[in-house]
Amino acid sequence: MSGDQVILHHYPQSPVTEKVRIVLGMKGLTWKSVLIPRLPPKPNLMPLTGGYRLTPVMQIGADIYCDSKCIIRELERRFPDPTLFPGGAEGMAWGVGQWTDGPLFQDVVTVALVEMSPNMPPEFLADRGPLYFGPDFSLEDIKAKYTECLANVRTQFGWMDERLEFRDFMLGAEPGLPDALAYYLVWFLRDRMAEGDRFLRQFENLAGWEQRIQDIGHGNPEEMSDLEALDIAKNADPQTPEQADPGDPLGLNVGDKITIEPVTGGPQVAGTLHSLSANHLAILREDEQVRQICVHFPRMGYRVKRT
Repeated sequence: MSGDQVILHHYPQSPVTEKVRIVLGMKGLTWKSVLIPRLPPKPNLMPLTGGYRLTPVMQIGADIYCDSKCIIRELERRFPDPTLFPGGAEGMAWGVGQWTDGPLFQDVVTVALVEMSPNMPPEFLADRGPLYFGPDFSLEDIKAKYTECLANVRTQFGWMDERLEFRDFMLGAEPGLPDALAYYLVWFLRDRMAEGDRFLRQFENLAGWEQRIQDIGHGNPEEMSDLEALDIAKNADPQTPEQADPGDPLGLNVGDKITIEPVTGGPQVAGTLHSLSANHLAILREDEQVRQICVHFPRMGYRVKRT
């Protein structure tokens, strides 16, 4: 197997995974698809991530990439052609992601969760509610915000629609990262809203753009079992070189024992700091099922503590 073989741990309904699947399609990649449970426990994923439970997770040998920002950055590094940044829009595109994955996502997920709530299994609501809205989550509080959030979505989707008036894709004639960042939210809402088609028809330019993104597809996925993925990790060694960052504001050093957790909450992942920069952190950790692995995180959106 190639040292660049992409293995994606995901499930079909995951909106954030749809963002990554579109990126895989833009790059025309063949990749291994490992389906994981929508709800914990995820016993054959935890040995790889050390406790990180969000979806998706990308595996390349014994290197594990958590969070779509980290995954997409690594895909662009390993497979630079075709670029996700036609016209050299890299810095701007990551900034767009802070909007689409932040305020816009929060508005979209509020609308979607309220729309889905009548038919949502209680255990799913109990899991996703605190994950998206914090430990004090209340469905009644979220329902009270529905109309405001729907108005917010209408405004922000309108911005996208304006952007597409004179171009095929967000950056021009060629698709790029901003298309994946915007598309997954349109995809998510269309499927979750009872009147999703009617709501989206008011954005005339989005319809053609949405079809063009769908036509790109997801690349060439091939099924793989979770046990096979564990064996690949066990029989590989991490390929990430050690990297220090002398200007790190927290004064972190390679070799520090640290924990990493999402700022929105979630299990901590513990390990030895192996590589860091302004954009990423990577730790080495040991697990009896997979031996030594290297787990990667983006710097934005994660809290780091020495242990």
